Amino acid sequence: MLMANEVDVLARSTSGKQSIAMESFAKALRMLPTIIPDNGGFDSSELVSQLRAHHFNGRSTMGLDMNTGTVGDVAELKITESFKSKSQVVISAHEAAEMILRVDDIISCAPRQRQPGH
Repeated sequence: MLMANEVDVLARSTSGKQSIAMESFAKALRMLPTIIPDNGGFDSSELVSQLRAHHFNGRSTMGLDMNTGTVGDVAELKITESFKSKSQVVISAHEAAEMILRVDDIISCAPRQRQPGH
């Protein structure tokens, strides 16, 4: 959520098509906290709205506690993530998206000729 908010802030100060791409990237980042509780069987709508409210109010250490299905302070819960690991995940996702967008030729195969009687 924190990364999505920062990208949103940067998108507002950027002009042109880059701003639209940045807003879409922020939206994709915001989907991650939705997917986690969905996979855990919790109410993602409620949890994500609480998480967004906490982050909007400056409590950026708030995150999802999937043991209890609530929003909690990840510093108090001793939940840590390696910056290197998180950075690599974002870089890999960005590179994959960029490769998909760079495809400019569609490979197609000519239809197979049908032979009568087969």
